[in-house]
Amino acid sequence: MNMNISLKKALGVGAILTSSLLATSCDDFLDRPTEDNYNTENFYASDEACISGVNYLYNSPWYDFQRGFIKVGEVFSGNMYWGSSPYLNFSVNGTDQDLVNMSYSLWAEISHCSTVYQSIKNANASEAVKNQCMGECLAWKAMAYFYLVRSFGDVPIIHDNSATLAEGNYNELSKVEKADVYEYIILTLEKAMELLPKSSAAGRIDYYCAEGLLAKVYLTKAGVTGSLNNDDLAMAAHYSKDVIDNSGRKLMDNYEDIFRGSNNTCPESLIAWRWTVGAHWTCQNSLQSDLAIEGMCEVGSVWGGWAGPSTDLMEAFGVLRIEGQGADARLVEWQSPESRADIDTRRKATMMIAGDKYSYFWRDKGGFDYLRFIYDSDYNPSATGQLQGPCGCNNVKHIYGNSADHVAEMGMADGRMASALATHILRLSDVYLVHAEAMTLMGRGSEASALAAYNAVHQRAIPTAAPATSLTFDMIWKERRLEFAGEGDRWYDFVRRAYYDVNACINELKSQHRNQLWNCDALYKAYYQSGAWGLTTADGTVEYNFDTPVPNVTEKSFVLPFPTEDVALNPNVASDAPSVHVNIREAYSY
Repeated sequence: MNMNISLKKALGVGAILTSSLLATSCDDFLDRPTEDNYNTENFYASDEACISGVNYLYNSPWYDFQRGFIKVGEVFSGNMYWGSSPYLNFSVNGTDQDLVNMSYSLWAEISHCSTVYQSIKNANASEAVKNQCMGECLAWKAMAYFYLVRSFGDVPIIHDNSATLAEGNYNELSKVEKADVYEYIILTLEKAMELLPKSSAAGRIDYYCAEGLLAKVYLTKAGVTGSLNNDDLAMAAHYSKDVIDNSGRKLMDNYEDIFRGSNNTCPESLIAWRWTVGAHWTCQNSLQSDLAIEGMCEVGSVWGGWAGPSTDLMEAFGVLRIEGQGADARLVEWQSPESRADIDTRRKATMMIAGDKYSYFWRDKGGFDYLRFIYDSDYNPSATGQLQGPCGCNNVKHIYGNSADHVAEMGMADGRMASALATHILRLSDVYLVHAEAMTLMGRGSEASALAAYNAVHQRAIPTAAPATSLTFDMIWKERRLEFAGEGDRWYDFVRRAYYDVNACINELKSQHRNQLWNCDALYKAYYQSGAWGLTTADGTVEYNFDTPVPNVTEKSFVLPFPTEDVALNPNVASDAPSVHVNIREAYSY
């Protein structure tokens, strides 16, 4: 994941779409023709070729976004602790390599989508398949712009990268106002929905997948002018309800099943990065390397145990609670594994803590036991005898386990920094909560559709919960955090809310317990060896580290800087450069 490339180069990536990339579009994600020696003029010569030519849009251009996906979505938001990361203390600048890679990846996806879309327009294939494939291109293009505008704020619009390159003005492009960028995303999704079938092969984007994204875009756009727009909220509620009522898709019964490789294309997964393990680098999921504990898999490319879910997220799940500051800090209500009541099933599917065991990890060894993995070298030859998790826990999401688990779930071997585990970036439960939130913000949180949507998500996670009879924004705000923790989305909830309620976002981020817990290893080791759980205080075993200052969060924190290289090439994208208003419906069409 190390590629420093400018916006101009990203434009060119799509414009010179190579025959080798087309003909080998990331191996086994769906079918591809076996012929070789294609170029862009003769590749799209059949229905099969058109479908194959779109496949790589589901994975390869997104590869360099994976670290930004976690560091922006989870570390920024306070869901994950990552040492001295600038994403933890809000000191990211335009030279940060993960930021650069993230930006490149998003522009590259847009460039590829535009080029494939134009190529398929003139393909020698059936209209139905051409429409489907062009619709997929546009849906992915809209998703990339959705990440761009929420990450960088005002951004240029590149409608046709070939035309932009031909005009030679890529170093003069101006940023477009956020509200107009959202309108462009909406225009793009409307066209995608016009082209896409109501249902498609498992894992492919169809009409309802694009409609679910459109609902989320409208919810985000609703506050972009500084106050909530009821018309946008109504559109979010309308489109989300149509997906809920008419798509035929249902939530998975068991939350943790969503994240197993055998369910890569489950009905709850609307839009996902569909990775594969093959000969072509960038087609694979590498998140386990950054997020799992050292020794998790045999290929030896795992180093993520020293980061992990944050103390604040543990508090949100009710695992523990911290009172006081500094020397007066008290860690309370951290129950032993035997007495702990994990009421919310999402906790164990998100973070592993003392006492947790997983049947779907290390299945060839009888299952995965978290504490044995750390302290028992007979069970785990790589055991270090030391807890790696800086807050007393480690990640579960994006983890596939070892090679036996990968084969059992996905029918293929894993590789070095390579998994075929899908990364879900829009799930059906998101659409449910979009509907609940839009209705609540319009003052309709007690209506049946809003309650049904919220309760479906909440009661799946907590089966014993009584159904809610009225909704508040705070209820949905917390529900979204717990439902999507670890999935790269939480920071974008803050961005969306900051459009119209920035002080609430600043205050919440400043009040979080974003730092590590000290001496969890001693607590866990003592419990593992003796079975005795010592509930701790500041003068006992475990303390919260209050040494790090409160993060310097300001109104400007909710917009990332453009990569320095891009600003050097085009000063019009600098943070202080003016943005332009564009009448999207007059300026662009598909």
